[in-house]
Amino acid sequence: MTIISKSVRAYVDQARSALKQGNINLAIRIVHDFIERIITEPLCTAQVFASRDLDEMWLEIGRQNLSNLGVIFKNSRDISEIRPHAVYIVSRLQRSGGHSRLVQDFIREQPDKNHLILSTEVGGPSSVDYFLKHFAADNNVQFLRAPRGNFQSRLSWLQSMLLAKQPEKVHLLNHHQDSVAVAALIPELGFSGSFYHHGDHHLCLGVHLSHLTHVDLHPMGYHYCRNELGVNNRYLPLTFEDKFVTPSQNKSTYSGRITTGTAARSNKVEIPYYVSYIETIPSVLKATGGKHIHIGKLTPWALYRIYDLMRKLGIRKDRLVYIEWTPSVWQSLLEHKVDVYLASFPYGAGLTLIEAMGAGIPVIMHQHMHSRVLSGLELAYPEAYRWSEPKALLVYLASLQPEKLEHEKILSRLRYEHFHRPEILRDYF
Repeated sequence: MTIISKSVRAYVDQARSALKQGNINLAIRIVHDFIERIITEPLCTAQVFASRDLDEMWLEIGRQNLSNLGVIFKNSRDISEIRPHAVYIVSRLQRSGGHSRLVQDFIREQPDKNHLILSTEVGGPSSVDYFLKHFAADNNVQFLRAPRGNFQSRLSWLQSMLLAKQPEKVHLLNHHQDSVAVAALIPELGFSGSFYHHGDHHLCLGVHLSHLTHVDLHPMGYHYCRNELGVNNRYLPLTFEDKFVTPSQNKSTYSGRITTGTAARSNKVEIPYYVSYIETIPSVLKATGGKHIHIGKLTPWALYRIYDLMRKLGIRKDRLVYIEWTPSVWQSLLEHKVDVYLASFPYGAGLTLIEAMGAGIPVIMHQHMHSRVLSGLELAYPEAYRWSEPKALLVYLASLQPEKLEHEKILSRLRYEHFHRPEILRDYF
C-alpha cells in the first residue's frame, strides 16, 4: 500500500498548509474527503486500516482549534448542570448499526451514573426517534447534536461541550472519517477516555491515539491491531442482553425443509465480490426446499434480482421473507423458526451473529477470500461450518439432519453464554 502512504503524506501536507494559514475548516475537509475516497474503494477494504500520520494531524488541528477557543466556553452552561460521569462521542445515533447498540448497553450497565451522548452529525442526521424510544425515559441520559455548520464549527461545539461538562470518562465511537470527533479529544483536555475500534474493516481515524485506551471488540481486530499495527490495545467482547430461549422456542420444527436466516443491510451484502449474496440466496432456497428470512434493508435492485432468480428457478416468491427492520433480530429469528443462521457475506456482522447464537441457532460462516476481520470466524463456535465456494454451502445445507442441528443449537447457545453475556460488560465497568 505504498501508493496509499504517499497519498496520505500529500494530503497531510496540504492540510498542514491550510492550518498554517489559519483555515482549520479547510484542513479538516481536505483529509475528510480523502478518507471518504479510501473507504468507498472496495480494493482498500480490509487492506487499509489506519494512519499514524493522519491521527497526529488531527491532534494538531484539535490543539490549534482549542487555543482559538480561549476561555470563553469554560463557563458555558447551556445544558443541564448535572455533571455527566460518562460522555459518548458519536458521529450519528441511528436505529441500526452496532455502535448505537453498544452505547445503549454501556448506559444500561451503569444505571447509577449520568450519561451524555454528543453527536457530531458528520455521519448524517441522527435518529431522534431511536433516542426517544431507548433513552428518553431515563432522567440520567441526555442527547445533544452538533448545530448545523462547517467542520470547524462542529469541532468548536464539541470541544466547548467537553470543557463545560468535565466528564469523568469519555467513550469515543466515531465513524471512520469523523475527523471532528477525533480532533476534539486531545490529551491536553486531561480526560480519561477510550477509543472503541468499531470502524474495523476500513481506514478509521483514531486507531493510533496513544492517550486513549484502544479497545477492540472482536478477537480478529484485537490480534491485527496488536500484531500488525503495533497498537497497545485491549479486548472487550461484544455482549448482548440475554433474551433467553423458551422450551417451546427451542423445540425442533425440522420437517426436511430448512429455514435459513440472515440479518444484514445492503452495506454488508451488496458488495462486489467473487460470491454474490444476492445470487446465492435463490440457490439456497432451491437446495433447502424451505424459506429464507432476510432481516435488513436491501436496495430495490437487489430485491428485484433475488425475486427474478427465484422465478427462473421455479421458487415461489413467498419463500423469501423480507423484513426491512426489526427491533430484535434475536426474537425475529425465533418467531420465524429459523433452523440455521447464514452469516452475512462478503462483510460479516458481529452483533447479529451473537444474537443468533444467543437464540441458540446453529450458524454457518463464510470464509472471506483474504480477510479474517471480514470473515468473523473466531466469533462463532469452532465447530460451525465454514464455506468459501457456494457449491460447498449448498451441498452442506442439503445434507443437514435433525441430529446435527440439535447438537449445534447447544454449541451456539454455549458460545453466547461463555463469551457474550451482559455480565462481561458489567465487569468491565
